[in-house]
Amino acid sequence: MTVQRRTALVSVFAALALIGLKLAAGLEADSLGLLSEAAHSGTDLVAALLTFFAVGVSGRPPDPGHPYGHGKAEHLAALAEASILVALSLFIAVQAVLRLAEGDGEVEATAFAFAAVGIVMVIDASRALVSLRAARRFQSPAFATNALHFASDFAGTTAVLAGLLVARGGYPEADAVAALFVSVLVLTAAGRLMRQNVDVLMDRTPTHAHEAAREAIQKLGPEVELRRLRMRTAAGRHFADVVIGVPPAAGIEQGHAAASAVEAAVERALPGSDVVVHVEPEEASAIRERAHAAALRIQRVREIHNVVVLEVAERIEVSLHLKLPGTLSLTEAHDVANEVEAEILASVPEVDAVRTHLEPLEEAAVAWPLRAGSAEEDMRRIVRELTGAEPRELRLVEKGDGVMAFLVLGLYPDRSLAEVHALASKVEERLRREFPEIADVVVHTEP
Repeated sequence: MTVQRRTALVSVFAALALIGLKLAAGLEADSLGLLSEAAHSGTDLVAALLTFFAVGVSGRPPDPGHPYGHGKAEHLAALAEASILVALSLFIAVQAVLRLAEGDGEVEATAFAFAAVGIVMVIDASRALVSLRAARRFQSPAFATNALHFASDFAGTTAVLAGLLVARGGYPEADAVAALFVSVLVLTAAGRLMRQNVDVLMDRTPTHAHEAAREAIQKLGPEVELRRLRMRTAAGRHFADVVIGVPPAAGIEQGHAAASAVEAAVERALPGSDVVVHVEPEEASAIRERAHAAALRIQRVREIHNVVVLEVAERIEVSLHLKLPGTLSLTEAHDVANEVEAEILASVPEVDAVRTHLEPLEEAAVAWPLRAGSAEEDMRRIVRELTGAEPRELRLVEKGDGVMAFLVLGLYPDRSLAEVHALASKVEERLRREFPEIADVVVHTEP
């Protein structure tokens, strides 16, 4: 037998002993307060039996019919206990009100009654303490319910003791007042227990746990986009369903690594949690890729670039640069743009509007034979003028569509990349301008 079930079994025997003790003292003293406490202990017996059963059921491992385990059995038991408490408390309250209204009932506050109340208070205090320790150790809502229940028993018994003392002083109606107080006390506790356990059974999101998990995931950085987080609790254990977004270009291993990082983060924030992570491509990047693919399905489209996804006033808009053959008329190019926009809107329903920027397709340069004579020397001269040094390599390569000039330049190792790139661009532009018969110029830079 597990420690949890042994603790619950102790509560069963304690409840049986208290019922007998309170009933005997209540009948001898004709005390409605003690009789109400005896009935209250009857619910303790039911509660302890339910807890004993529930802990045994909830401790079972998950099976095909219960893949999330059996933890909610504890909450069902706690809800049943609270329902019994409500019914019994209402009955006791009615009896107390009737006794107060009719003004009858003689209470004999005997020594046995006081002794019984003292013993009950000691037992209630010890049971509350044992159940509270078990609830904290095992994170068990059933034991937490018992702890609260036993604490309310202690408070109720204290009220009964006060009623007996006042009744012994010549005011027998104090016993009915004590019984009424016990009823209100139990009703309040039962209502709180019912609300808490109904929340769990209805999978109400645990606010504190949800916030802790959300913060833990967000601390992983911008490479993991939290799209959805759903949480619920059963038997003190948290269950989290997480949807994250990763860059569309991320491989399977990267996506798995991101999911593992999320699981570890939630586990650190909420130890013992059961976490399931679903990985999706990031929304903006995914829309960009899908819009690009949709545009390329239009037959006359040759090139697309600068695809941008914007969120404007809760609307998603896509803008892109569309390159078409320069021989098309504006009307023909506009018709192609309309086709592209319609295809994107149909293929990517998340997009509300598409804006296209039309550009002519850069035609391949016409290559003429190089001027005879000093073409290569002229190229070297241009490089010297712009860089102050000879090119480390200069080759003219024949291609199917003309001649390509390939240069290797040794530039300043301490200069920034931006400065070196700007200088290489000047060399390229000068050569293209001076030698329009060249089909292409490739400039490679090195320190």
